[in-house]
Amino acid sequence: MNEKVRLRLKRHRRVRGKVHGTPERPRLAVFRSLKHIYAQIIDDERGATLAAASSVEPSQRQSGPSGGNIEGAKAVGQRIAERAKAKGITQVVFDRGGFMYHGRVKELADAARAGGLDF
Repeated sequence: MNEKVRLRLKRHRRVRGKVHGTPERPRLAVFRSLKHIYAQIIDDERGATLAAASSVEPSQRQSGPSGGNIEGAKAVGQRIAERAKAKGITQVVFDRGGFMYHGRVKELADAARAGGLDF
């Protein structure tokens, strides 16, 4: 395993010891790769994904920006906020997945906040 990946997973495990999604306040988990970005809203008590959005979806791939840049992350953040509000979710806890809160991860979080999610 690459050293950078190992250290990210170590940070992620440390954060996951503190961040836990409940039915009242589920967890907004973010994963980014070089080309794409993914977001899920997860209820950890049931082990269920309540809503998800990513830059891999056909609607985003055809018309929207790629997930490898800030514009793509903003679009995914807006989409996850819309889907969460449709399910009645307004409050979440943010799980950055061991990534720095910077760049695409930060823009996704800011777009989700602008879309109505509270964290």
